[in-house]
Amino acid sequence: ALWCLMMSVTPTRGCLLDLPWEDILVPHILCHLPLQQLLSLQRVSKSFQSLIQLYLANMRCFDSSQIGPAIPRAAFVNLLKDNEVLQQLALQNCSDWLTDQELLPVIGQNHHLHHIQLKGCAQLSRHALVAISLSCPNLRQLSLAHCEWVDSLSLRSLADHCKALEAVDLTACRQLKDEAICYLVQKCGRLKSLSLAVNANVGDVAVEETAKCCPELEHLDLTGCLRVKNDSIRVLAEYCPKLRSLKVKHCHNVAESSLSVLRSRGVELDVEPPLQRALVLLQDVVGFAPFINLQI
Repeated sequence: ALWCLMMSVTPTRGCLLDLPWEDILVPHILCHLPLQQLLSLQRVSKSFQSLIQLYLANMRCFDSSQIGPAIPRAAFVNLLKDNEVLQQLALQNCSDWLTDQELLPVIGQNHHLHHIQLKGCAQLSRHALVAISLSCPNLRQLSLAHCEWVDSLSLRSLADHCKALEAVDLTACRQLKDEAICYLVQKCGRLKSLSLAVNANVGDVAVEETAKCCPELEHLDLTGCLRVKNDSIRVLAEYCPKLRSLKVKHCHNVAESSLSVLRSRGVELDVEPPLQRALVLLQDVVGFAPFINLQI
């Protein structure tokens, strides 16, 4: 695609830049090119540089993975300095360079963001989450997985200002306890997807409150939440009729006695039923799957 654009600049074919920039080039041509190629294209000429800058200023989605995680700080700031219309921002695993200093100006000037991905951005602080909550009232999806800087106060700010949230990933946000999760779900009752995985501080109180406050819940990840027990799983089954998947692997206090109701409803679980596990173990030992008359 980049080669076709370059060829179109030749005099015999006319100039691509003669086409309307805002009506044709930006929305119908440049949007189909990977960001890395666009950045290369702006080195062709000053006109192309101006065109790409116009595209960047009107870009709705920015995904750092299209360039690579090791974006120079100055380059990131320059790419988005004129953009005020972003709707999706994905900066996962940019811990080597992304700090509040680079992120906050982008958040502050983009009030239409509804998807933000910050998984693994370890150098940010609670101020980043507060800025998101104050600047992005229409936020629907937010990933803060492995962001251990997230604390209860910043999460409360998010809950107070972003009540349209539908999906939140708090995997390994180890500062958070039941109280903070309860506040979030009480304020954000539209949640459809929530991950509390790998958090030893999360227990039955948070799970039960989630079940009672979020009737639209479809996906819940409790992987490694050691304090979660059977009682809260039963409450989940009672209050969340739309639940489609539940992850409870390594939740050693959750047994089949509570999971069976969800299993019978077709909820996808990440742990096998006891009989299936026994058959797999037996097959490993004897080398074949035995025939068992379950009516005996």
